[in-house]
Amino acid sequence: MTLLPRTLYGRLVVILVSGMLAAQVLTSSIWYDVRHSQVLEIPTRLIASRLADIVRVATTDPRRTGLLLQSLSTPAFNLELRNAPSAERAPLTAQDRATESLLRSLIDEKTATQTPLNLLNLTLLDNQGHKAGIDTLFGSSPAAGQFTLELRLADGRWLHVQAREDQGWTSLAPADVMIDYFLRIYLVRIIVVAIIVLLAVRLAVRPLNQLAQAAQALGQDIRRQPLPIKGPVEVQRAAQAFNLMQQRLLASLAERTRFLAAVSHDLRSPITRLRLRTEMLDNEPLKERFRKDLTDMEGLVSTTLDFVSSGEINEPRQSIDINALLQSLQADLQDVGEHITLTGRATRPFSGYARSLKRCVQNLLENTVRYARDVHVIVDEQPASLTITVRDSGPGIAPEQLTQVLEPFYRLESSRNSSTGGYGLGLSIAQTVAAAHGGTLELHNRPDGGLDAVLRFEHDG
Repeated sequence: MTLLPRTLYGRLVVILVSGMLAAQVLTSSIWYDVRHSQVLEIPTRLIASRLADIVRVATTDPRRTGLLLQSLSTPAFNLELRNAPSAERAPLTAQDRATESLLRSLIDEKTATQTPLNLLNLTLLDNQGHKAGIDTLFGSSPAAGQFTLELRLADGRWLHVQAREDQGWTSLAPADVMIDYFLRIYLVRIIVVAIIVLLAVRLAVRPLNQLAQAAQALGQDIRRQPLPIKGPVEVQRAAQAFNLMQQRLLASLAERTRFLAAVSHDLRSPITRLRLRTEMLDNEPLKERFRKDLTDMEGLVSTTLDFVSSGEINEPRQSIDINALLQSLQADLQDVGEHITLTGRATRPFSGYARSLKRCVQNLLENTVRYARDVHVIVDEQPASLTITVRDSGPGIAPEQLTQVLEPFYRLESSRNSSTGGYGLGLSIAQTVAAAHGGTLELHNRPDGGLDAVLRFEHDG
């Protein structure tokens, strides 16, 4: 089971929005660096200001340097004179090097000289004196910077400094700053980008939707108007290929119909000659068998041609009065002694092909009266669909044969007698006509006996 939507539109939206969110999350990692530098900026400036005063005094009055260091030295700001710089120096991170550069530039700016300075170690501490983590950076508790550095004085000695300086007061807690930034920048940006993605993907996918709709409509009307050649180059190529496929299908259907019509026409002449020769036979039983075989041959040729032409609609689509159509078929069958009842009514016209639809329902009725009795036609119309059910009280059909009987030339009656079993094309033609209307034909055995042949169509609009 995949979490991606089933439609291309949904998948593109998910991919683009997810990519944008991932980029936002990666960009948010800058928050840590920015916050780290922000926490250390005030302590760095305070320490640089103190050290600048010491450097100025050591330059202007070297004799007072010792006394000044003694008076300024505290546990939080320990000062010690050394003759040489420290031999060991821990590797610094990029953030620490930025702090070292800030210290050096502040001292040089305040003393108007260039003072050699080495940052030996820098640690960010929480209010408990432990090394601070990300929770301290984004929490409301104050943080402090632990500095270990050395700088060279004017007399050549090195001042070793170990200092701890608090972050100082802030008007807004870091967490509040982050929430405010997220709401005003991230959330607004995400909403705007998501809207743009929805519109952009919709415009990009629209030609594909039109192509899919055209492919679906082709099954209902193969002579529909060709697709317009517009949109992106890839869509134009797909539309051209689709139109070419439609033309080839039309040509293939026309060729098949012409071929079978020609075969049917050519067969009628030898069949007619055989009929004449049959009438010249003296043996009456043999003559009757010949007549029957020739009649079956003519019926098979005509029915086959009808089946081929059933998938080719040669009439305009129009509004059909379903009630009048069913009443007409009911009257026709009652004229030959068949009893058919109608239940339900269609409340609005149905858009379709009148002759083909009548032929479809007629095939179902004739097939039913051939095998069963008590034929009942039920019309059920819903806002979006129309269902015509042909119900009988016959023996039904074996479950494994419910789909096979819809195939061409498949007959439930085992003999080759067309008068009892037909040619096996009635249901196939009905299914083909139903598909040409965008509908379906399904066969269902009833629990209490009998069979339901269900025609289901969708209303346009």
